[in-house]
Amino acid sequence: MKQTNNIQSMLNITDKELFTILISETGGQTRMRIIDALLNMPSNANQLSKQLKLDYKTITYHLDIICNHKYATRETFGKITFYYPSDKLIKRLDEYNQIKGKINNQ
Repeated sequence: MKQTNNIQSMLNITDKELFTILISETGGQTRMRIIDALLNMPSNANQLSKQLKLDYKTITYHLDIICNHKYATRETFGKITFYYPSDKLIKRLDEYNQIKGKINNQ
């Protein structure tokens, strides 16, 4: 935990919640892959599962976490739910990219 606090302060990350779901918890790499995919193109869980080659249940589990923290929004059309990057995420893209860069360089 001390190492993650050092990384957070070194990067000057103010969004502790974003930092936590990407670094301090298991599954951060998967959540980053999902967020990157959503930033590229809004998608539904089935599309993300195929694109990222991950189990559908894994995708929906991580989407729930991302949405619960309000870094993505969901909109349902009939029986299909699409996920979009939220305004909260867009406002924090610089911090997201700093965290992602640090993780990818480790």
